[in-house]
Amino acid sequence: MHHPLRDITVVAVEQAVAAPLATRQLADLGARVIKIERPEVGDFARGYDRAVHGQSSYFVWLNRGKQSLELDIKDPADRALLDRLIAGADVFVHNLVPGAVERLGLDAETLRAARPWLVHCSISGYGPDGPYRSKKAYDLLVQCETGLVASTGTPDEPAKAGVSIADIATGMYAYSGILTALYDRAHTGRGASLHVAMIDALGEWMTQPAYFGRYGGEPPRRTGARHPSISPYGPHRTGEGAVFLGVQNEREWAVLCRDVLLRPDLAGDPRFATNDERVTHNDELTSIIEQVFADLDAGQVVERLDRAGIANASLRTPADLTRHPQLTARQRWHPVDTPQGGIEALLPPVTADAWDPAMGAVPALGEHNRSIRAEFPANP
Repeated sequence: MHHPLRDITVVAVEQAVAAPLATRQLADLGARVIKIERPEVGDFARGYDRAVHGQSSYFVWLNRGKQSLELDIKDPADRALLDRLIAGADVFVHNLVPGAVERLGLDAETLRAARPWLVHCSISGYGPDGPYRSKKAYDLLVQCETGLVASTGTPDEPAKAGVSIADIATGMYAYSGILTALYDRAHTGRGASLHVAMIDALGEWMTQPAYFGRYGGEPPRRTGARHPSISPYGPHRTGEGAVFLGVQNEREWAVLCRDVLLRPDLAGDPRFATNDERVTHNDELTSIIEQVFADLDAGQVVERLDRAGIANASLRTPADLTRHPQLTARQRWHPVDTPQGGIEALLPPVTADAWDPAMGAVPALGEHNRSIRAEFPANP
């Protein structure tokens, strides 16, 4: 099968999570992604951990299918090579520290003046202007600034999300923005100057709780693994283990009472008659549900819930995900090479009948130095 972006070349001066996530997805669609890395050190995400055959779990997740080229972009000869690469590129992506892109002459205005067809994508923490423009931004800090940490955790203690959610949101918007710009270029012949700020990306995802707090006049409700405004929704103990369940409407509430709890009278109990009432009396309701579940183990409760058509889930660890029976049955894991040995990588979420994802190897630092330098000589 063909790859949709097989004719697209991407040059990425990137590190960490947000930009590499965007460009890795372009690589999965067949784009040639040339990753510029610092000599001898590389993307600092290479050193985040040593969990995957002695390599960083972050790096192997975010960088498959790319070519690694070591360049000191402050060195005149290396900078000249970078300019030659960009001259032949369709997309340029960077997440350099605030102000660095302008000092290096790699900003959109400079690069697109001579290359109007170029799609230039800048990724930053807080955007190109405003009082926070030069403020450094890391995932946790943006989670704090957008209200996510204040909304997550228990009543006693706020908590960050367990994954790099600000970076992931930013990378996804950069990816979709680049695809949109390439689609538009196919019709107009013109590229685009894109800017994706982490505060904007995660701010979009935080809009519902922001509306709830501003217009509802209430502070964030931190409810652990429970839902702040839906009940019953979340973990419930059984006689052995716990089960997560979710009720979305009054019909499901009545079914839960009748077919799972075997307590049809609860559906008419004024304490639980509406979702608002159930949220108000959530502790009482949880106690009642867990009293019923106390005589059952988790598997028996799941069986009841499935038979009744009530949404539920089991609590799994991240490692359990790699052995999830649903992903295994659907053959969602694909072998990928890394410098230190093969791994199983999850296929991209979008499946298509017209193409397969490229799923290329994870590069060693500087693996493509010689071949790229030969392809783009100083005096062709």
